[in-house]
Amino acid sequence: MKALTSIVVFLVVGACATQSYREKIQDIKDSVEIIEQDDVEAYSKTITLNELRSHLYFLASDRFEGRASGSKGQKLAAQFLKSYYQREDIPAPNGDDYLQIIPSSYFGKGFASTENVYAFIEGEEHPDEVVVISAHYDHEGIDKSGRIYYGADDDASGTVALMEMAQAFKMAKEDGNGPGRSILFLHTTAEEIGLQGSRFYTENPAFPLSKTVANLNIDMIGRVDNYYMKNGGDDYIYIIGSDRLSTELHYINEAVNSTYFDLELDYRYNDEDDRNRYYYRSDHYNFARHNIPVIFYFNGEHPDYHRVTDTPDKINYELLAKRTRLIFATAWQLANQESRLLVDKI
Repeated sequence: MKALTSIVVFLVVGACATQSYREKIQDIKDSVEIIEQDDVEAYSKTITLNELRSHLYFLASDRFEGRASGSKGQKLAAQFLKSYYQREDIPAPNGDDYLQIIPSSYFGKGFASTENVYAFIEGEEHPDEVVVISAHYDHEGIDKSGRIYYGADDDASGTVALMEMAQAFKMAKEDGNGPGRSILFLHTTAEEIGLQGSRFYTENPAFPLSKTVANLNIDMIGRVDNYYMKNGGDDYIYIIGSDRLSTELHYINEAVNSTYFDLELDYRYNDEDDRNRYYYRSDHYNFARHNIPVIFYFNGEHPDYHRVTDTPDKINYELLAKRTRLIFATAWQLANQESRLLVDKI
C-alpha cells in the first residue's frame, strides 16, 4: 500500500506540474499584443515586388560572377550593398565602415579575405538593445566550365529582402516612427563555406551579444519547394527555430502572421529529429549557439537548389514580397513592444 500511495501522489503532482506548464505557455501566448498595426501596414506596403525584382536581377547577374566568398564578384557585391546603404542614408554601426573585414587567416589556407556588410538604425527608447536581421549574400561562384551559379533564391532573395526592410524602417524613422530598439541589418559572407561570416560576427559583434534581442535569418524565400510543387499551394513559409529558445518569439511570429498575412507557417523542418538538419545549416545557428532566440525563414529546396539554373526569372516576386513583409512586421514587433523578448528555454 505504501508504494501504491507513493505512485498515486507522484501521478497527482505530475499532473499538476503538467497543467502548470500548459498554463504558463498559454499565459505567454495570451500576453502577445500586436502593436502599432496602422504603422506596420503602411510601412510594409513600401516593400514592393518591383524594387525586389530590380535589386535581385542586378545582384544575381553576370556582373557578380556567382559571389563566391573572397572572389572579385563577392567584393563587387559588398560594394553594391555598401553604396545602397549610403544612398539610402542608413548609417554603419558605431560610425564604423559598412564592411566588417574577415582576414584570410581566419579561414586557413586556400581562402581569401572577405567581408560582412552591415547597416544600422538606432533605437529611440532602448538603443542598446539590438534586433539583428540577417541574410547571406555569397554563393557558389563559377564552376570549372565557366558557368555562373547565380544564386537568385540562394540567397539573393534574402539579401534584397533585407535591403527593402532597411529602407522601410528608415522611412518610418524619418516620419517620427523610429524603432524603440535598434536594428542591425547584417549581410553575411562565407555562409556557403560553413557559416563562417556569421561565426566571425558573433565572435566580433558590433554590439554585445548580451544585448542582442533576437536574430531573424533569411535564407531562400523567393521560390516554392519540391513538396509544395508536388502537393499544390505556394502561400507558405517554413519556420525553423522559433520555439527553441523563446516561447514568446514563436507566438509573436504566429500572431503577426495571423494579424496581417495568413501565410501557412510550416514547422516540419523545426523537428529536432529532422534528417535535413536545417536548423544547423544557416547563419541563425551561430546566434542560437549563444542563446540568442532565432527564426530561420526558408522556402525549402527546389530543383534549382545549388545549380546554375537558380536564376532571377524563376523567382515568385509576389510571394517574395509577402514573405518579406512578414519578417518586417515581426521585426517591428520585437523592436517596439514594451518588454524585451523573453528567453525561457536555455
